[in-house]
Amino acid sequence: MKTIGLIGGMSWESTVTYYEIINRTIKEKLGGLHSGKLVLFSVDFQEIEECQAKGEWDKSAKILTEAAQSLEKAGADFIVICTNTMHKIAPDIQRNINIPIFHIAEATADELDKKDIKKVALLGTKYTMEQDFYKNKLIDRGIEVVIPDDEDRAEVNRVIYEELCLGKILPLSKKKFLEIMDKLLEKGAQGVILGCTEIGLLVQQKDTDISLFDTAEIHAKSAALKSIEK
Repeated sequence: MKTIGLIGGMSWESTVTYYEIINRTIKEKLGGLHSGKLVLFSVDFQEIEECQAKGEWDKSAKILTEAAQSLEKAGADFIVICTNTMHKIAPDIQRNINIPIFHIAEATADELDKKDIKKVALLGTKYTMEQDFYKNKLIDRGIEVVIPDDEDRAEVNRVIYEELCLGKILPLSKKKFLEIMDKLLEKGAQGVILGCTEIGLLVQQKDTDISLFDTAEIHAKSAALKSIEK
């Protein structure tokens, strides 16, 4: 079994999801008392969020690169960054380590391909929705991406940082997210990517008939399977 190096804490609530899904997947596949071989470096999200807000991506890259290097020294075979937004700096991290980063957008694209999704809606932080670092991974795979309008993007971003990252799960926000998803289906989306690892804490598949692609779940499960592949 390969050892997975997790860079977590962004936020810690969603890192818990990764830990649970990876171990559950390993147990389901191998049986008995098997669990995942993991090393975790959990960063201070306050520090990372301040870098995001100020556009100090180089500074955040340095923080996460040091985390990745620590995981490599601890014996990790590959790196999983437990957040969508910080994949913006994944190339910077990759240049400074000798083990691969298992990219969350690539794992999501694989799942979309399995379901023959050609046009998908993307929800996430404003950085993930508006910048190209994530969307281009999907576009390169032949998948068209649609995002909410300005007002809805602002609301999605607000809920992520002011509620979900603080562990607040509010019914009114769930209602708003479901309304936004309905609008995106009207734009021709065949499904919705929950492109922030906290969104799955608010909205689950049981809440809607829309096909949801929870990136935290997809990424964690795929990483678990990768760790035991021959």
